[in-house]
Amino acid sequence: MSQKLCRNPFLMFMIGVSFFGLLLVVVLALNPPIVREGFLWRKPLVGSLFWLICVFGIMAVFFPKQCSAVFDFRKKEKHEHSDENLFAFHGTYSIAHGHHPDCEKFSDHVFQIKGRRFCAACAGLLLGGLISLVGAFLYFFIGWSIGESSLQAVFAGLVGVSFGLFQFKVKRSVVRLVLNSFFVLGALLLLVGIDELAQSVFADLFLVILVVFWLFTRISLSQWNNWRICHT
Repeated sequence: MSQKLCRNPFLMFMIGVSFFGLLLVVVLALNPPIVREGFLWRKPLVGSLFWLICVFGIMAVFFPKQCSAVFDFRKKEKHEHSDENLFAFHGTYSIAHGHHPDCEKFSDHVFQIKGRRFCAACAGLLLGGLISLVGAFLYFFIGWSIGESSLQAVFAGLVGVSFGLFQFKVKRSVVRLVLNSFFVLGALLLLVGIDELAQSVFADLFLVILVVFWLFTRISLSQWNNWRICHT
């Protein structure tokens, strides 16, 4: 972890809370409540909330300017140096154009298909979001079950979320794409695994809140990294 990141109390707080949340998920997975709830609408409720998160994430990919303002933790600096930061944040560019400047510093952030530039992280989040929408629909609304693989799903989800939070450290665009996809899928695996193990609406809602916080942390870390690159 870089020295500059360590000097940012806001991001350090978010990282600390994020990994503390992951630790609580492990504890919950290994020690699920003995008494199971009988709330009939648990799965449709939790599934609908997760769907909303995925839809919002997909909208953020296609409408980055409107959504980035919600997560921008350096609004004052950005406003004062708008010309310098035009590409450091999502600005007016979407996944189809790549919101990073065409320079060597951001070469590992993008990939090209037939001459068109795409943001690797955004493409990964989009892919992961679409797959997670299907997975959430099958589990929460159709009734698919992962059965005895619940604990494995939780630990796979832990890996996905953990690596996804720090995907900005990766130097290859393809790996960035995969890690961002796995980040979203990891959140789904955690939610499904905990739902199978705990069968508690309160545990599920706790996970939903954590997923939102992890998403907020991941976006803030990415914005901080883009700002750092543009100012070094």
